[in-house]
Amino acid sequence: MSTTTETARKPVREARPVKSDRAKAESRLGWLLAGPAFVIMLLVTAYPILQAVYDSLFSYRLTAPDDRHFVGLANYGVILTDWVWWRDLLVTLLVTVVTVVVELILGFALALVMHGALKSIRGILRTAILVPYGIITVVSAFAWYYAFDINSGFVNQWFSWVPGISPDLNWFAHFETSIAVIIASEIWKTTPFISLLLLSGLAQVPGELTEAAKVDGATRWEVMRKVTLPNMKAAIMVAVLFRALDAFRIFDNVFIMTNGANSTEVLSLLAYRTSIGRLEIGMGSAVSVLLFICVLLIAFIAIKVFKVDLAGTRGGN
Repeated sequence: MSTTTETARKPVREARPVKSDRAKAESRLGWLLAGPAFVIMLLVTAYPILQAVYDSLFSYRLTAPDDRHFVGLANYGVILTDWVWWRDLLVTLLVTVVTVVVELILGFALALVMHGALKSIRGILRTAILVPYGIITVVSAFAWYYAFDINSGFVNQWFSWVPGISPDLNWFAHFETSIAVIIASEIWKTTPFISLLLLSGLAQVPGELTEAAKVDGATRWEVMRKVTLPNMKAAIMVAVLFRALDAFRIFDNVFIMTNGANSTEVLSLLAYRTSIGRLEIGMGSAVSVLLFICVLLIAFIAIKVFKVDLAGTRGGN
């Protein structure tokens, strides 16, 4: 009797889901297709990362190559106790959060327009939207710089009727206006990329679910919130993840427009100035390693927040 009672009290373990043959075959095919590229990328990126980690443990300047000695984690201590690192980190986070949020909203609106456009103009519409993304980042940054420059720019003359804008406004003389131009240039260039990713997510939303929701009397907003967005979760996660990682490593726009003036320096520019500008390889490598750790943390947080079951989204178990 006691044995029976003890057996009954034992928690019943849930059976692990068994992968179907189709899921196993898809997984095997995925590794076969992506495996060679993954190995090549690992070999190409692993050496620089490991070399940066190694160099970060030394006090090493190119101007004094013979005066190289091991300092352990001292470089990291210097960086993390310096207010410049934390200021640049906050500026980088500000640019990342604002650009990703705005691009997600605008990209979703553009994706809806492209998804609902007539087939006859769909190709032209997508090409027109992709034009900013096709421009090289350096060229785009110079174009935005000259547009807002107080001497050669046209923005002050064309938009002088807008409150706060005058012909003598120097956009790159203050933090608020400088960072606004940098963020606007990022949004203008990379919103098409977000819209394409979200467009692919819209194409995966089952039409029958949308029609069934409309038949049941759901409003357009309810259809969007309860049917469209849940089925686009994987595409939204990919869009947010890719753009957040890219925005966090912003360099070109800041370097060309302000070169870090007016407290607009970001982490990538700090690593560049330390390694290339001051030739402090050890300290610069430490900044790069910390930047890499921040990128990994962003990827980890994004994956944990969205909790997307990619196996479920493709219909396999």
